[in-house]
Amino acid sequence: MNCGQQKMMPQNPKLMAEEPQTLISHLIELRNRLLRSIVAILVFAGLLLPFSNELYQFIAAPLLAHLPENSSMIATQVAAPFLTPFKLTLSVAILLAMPVLLYQIWAFVAPGLYDKERKIAVPLLLSSVVLFFLGMAFAYYVVFPLMFQFFTGATPEGVMVMTDISAYLDFVLKLFFAFGLAFEVPVATILLVKSGISTVESLKQKRPYVIVGAFVMGMLLTPPDVISQTLLAVPVWLLFELGLFCSRWWVNETDKPATDLN
Repeated sequence: MNCGQQKMMPQNPKLMAEEPQTLISHLIELRNRLLRSIVAILVFAGLLLPFSNELYQFIAAPLLAHLPENSSMIATQVAAPFLTPFKLTLSVAILLAMPVLLYQIWAFVAPGLYDKERKIAVPLLLSSVVLFFLGMAFAYYVVFPLMFQFFTGATPEGVMVMTDISAYLDFVLKLFFAFGLAFEVPVATILLVKSGISTVESLKQKRPYVIVGAFVMGMLLTPPDVISQTLLAVPVWLLFELGLFCSRWWVNETDKPATDLN
């Protein structure tokens, strides 16, 4: 028994310490990259803080352009005139620091990826950022003017529109996130095809369900009016078609399954 037990013992005791040591090194690297990301956000926030009021005026411009002559935005809380622009400044700082944040994420996960996965991940990551910003720009320049014109025009007689600055910021940030997320549909479509979960032909057959789902998404993520719901649903559908078109070029013939099980 003693001989058998000795044979089962590891030949190199250092192997027992490699796994804990690797885990600790990964945790240390993750901590360092998180700290760098936080520092980048704080640097951008510090640079933007003197212009916090100008940033809020820019965000509030679509609503202010459609307010009646004697109406204005109000602050119903004591600290709101300072905290609301500061919250907006911090949000803008996170957006501006996005390249740094994405680089830190990429540098952390890249060593564990294959060369083929790296070639796919980089353009998809960059396109995701571009599409997210395009979604925000579409919301600001297209959706907001039409939506606020509709809201102010539908105000009952005798009611003066005086929107709270904190409520307005929360409202537009949710819409920015909703439209930015909705514009990620092409990336999601390409990933579905590239991973083999579905195929282009299968997704084309599911087009009616996608259109219905786009309008359901517009109903859930936007205010309860037909204009904003349609302005979100239609781009989602068109971006889905763009994702199908791009999938034909991204996916090689060898990556496609021989038969469509769907």
